Amino acid sequence: KGSNIVTTETASRPETHAFEADVSKLLHMMVHSVYSDRDVFLRELISNAADACEKLRYEAIATPSLLGDDPQPRISLTLDADQGRLTIEDNGIGMTAADMGETLGTIARSGTKAFMDRLAADAGKADSQLIGQFGVGFYSAFMVAREVEVFSRRAGADDAACWRSDGLGTYTIAPVDLDDAPQRGTRVVLHLLDDAKSYAERSTVERIVKAQSGHVPVPITLFEKADSEGALVADGAALWLKPRSEISEADYADFYRSVAGQYDSPAHTIHYRAEGRFEYSVLTFIPQTKPFDLFDPDRKGHIKLYVRRVFITDEAPVLPRYLRFVRGLVDSTDLPLNMSREMIQDSPVLAAIQKGVTGRVLNELQKLADSDSEAYLRIWENFGPVLKEGLYEDFERRDTLLGLARFKTTTSGDDWRSLKDYVADLRENQTAIYYATGSDLDRLSTSPQLEGFRARGIEVLLLPDQVDNFWTSIGVDFDGKPFKSVTQGGADLTLIPLSDGAPSSPQAEAGALDSFIAFAKESLAGSVSDVRVSERLTSSAVCLVASESGMDRQLEKLLANAGQLPQASLPVLEVNPGHLLIQKLATTDDANAMKADLAHLLLDQARIADGEQPSDVRAFAERLDRLMRRAVD
Repeated sequence: KGSNIVTTETASRPETHAFEADVSKLLHMMVHSVYSDRDVFLRELISNAADACEKLRYEAIATPSLLGDDPQPRISLTLDADQGRLTIEDNGIGMTAADMGETLGTIARSGTKAFMDRLAADAGKADSQLIGQFGVGFYSAFMVAREVEVFSRRAGADDAACWRSDGLGTYTIAPVDLDDAPQRGTRVVLHLLDDAKSYAERSTVERIVKAQSGHVPVPITLFEKADSEGALVADGAALWLKPRSEISEADYADFYRSVAGQYDSPAHTIHYRAEGRFEYSVLTFIPQTKPFDLFDPDRKGHIKLYVRRVFITDEAPVLPRYLRFVRGLVDSTDLPLNMSREMIQDSPVLAAIQKGVTGRVLNELQKLADSDSEAYLRIWENFGPVLKEGLYEDFERRDTLLGLARFKTTTSGDDWRSLKDYVADLRENQTAIYYATGSDLDRLSTSPQLEGFRARGIEVLLLPDQVDNFWTSIGVDFDGKPFKSVTQGGADLTLIPLSDGAPSSPQAEAGALDSFIAFAKESLAGSVSDVRVSERLTSSAVCLVASESGMDRQLEKLLANAGQLPQASLPVLEVNPGHLLIQKLATTDDANAMKADLAHLLLDQARIADGEQPSDVRAFAERLDRLMRRAVD
């Protein structure tokens, strides 16, 4: 009997755990930082409570008994100004002790490290926009609380537990009497810091709820004291089912912040109801700001899926990856409620929804581009590199995406140009859309390969994004005009006349030039595949290009750096017959000891102009040393 008593006491004793390293670091930053707006914590906790209610509604489809005699979801906020406490309670799915350890003690969300790095780089200042973008959720409570208690009982469970922490490195989990926990769901009790006591006042809490959480799909009731009569501050109506005429821009912004976990305002809102073979409601938003994990390979979309207002999943594959910046939800009336999340992905109904919503989002972007180019360009500047992924991935919609694409060019200055604009300004006899790829817009605009195009007034697209190397390599065309790299194959510029006023240089004597090119081929054998006269160059002596049948040089560099190319091909060295140096070399005796050095230095000069290092830095330095010593002798 004595042994049984010891076992019971041991089982009820709180277990102390250390936070996972990432959580501990995050909490330290949050507790010790200066915040521009701490109100965000309440939105995050209410959002968590609403998600818990939605998860219960989903599980209750298969197990109706989980609802018991309390079927209506709700969230309550209880104030205790005298004790400096704020309590957020829901009657959702709830948590077991094991759930608490997994959910409240670790961070699994990708992008959290980037969030912490940004905090550290920003001198410890974590503004509400950052917090919203990374969805650190529950941990934002420690911005206002010296201690947080979480009492929870999972739906259908016979026991309850309490999680408690001061946010300084450890937390405890202990079983509690059922009388001290919600009948079902979770109660979060915040013991407020001295400078955060206003969060236990009705005016403050009511203002925040109406501004940031007024449209969560669960009603919210505010109690000024534990035993007082509650006041409904949010009715839980599904905003997406209301007519657009009844919804203000402020309502949309409020809902966007709630559903998207963002703290900015939407750059564009798309709200409609599809009717026909399948019926569904769509409310999606394009953010104003770019999330830091936009290019995280593990990042998933953020479209919530509902079936007749029952939440199914918050990562529904409704939109293709190149639209992963779009936030919002789809509510279907045709998908079966009893279908698993895995089975939904293979549903023909969802396939029809995917096609319809993707087409509508792209159509809305085109309408915006036509009606408000400035607003559209702000979206393109944030998400253009992501949209261009669709040019490579989505053959069916490639023409639409090409119409949406905007580019900086050699003639546009700071302005963006569409392909429609480009084609309208084609030069006489120009049959291709020319482009240059690279990693830096400034370096691209000064590439020697562009000289001949500029001399003829030919506009060249400047493509600095990694994805540009891929979509341009798959035979894309626009309005019947193929895309052609200025660094690949022959330039074919002879049929396009020079612009008025463009200088023309005297050419080296043909026989002498042929002799020099033959000499350079022999001297540079093993380093280049060919040496030839250039149509591209007007002021530079040399440049490097890829062969006609070879891979574009920038794509080749990208694949080589990623370890996906076993061996790079040899480039072609083009020489400018009108350049004084080339003319001098053409008339220099092949027996001249410096001529071979100069041929190698020309090759290294071309590499440097392309942003590369000489292939043999030591040999480059030695050749340069010999040349300089001869110059001063």
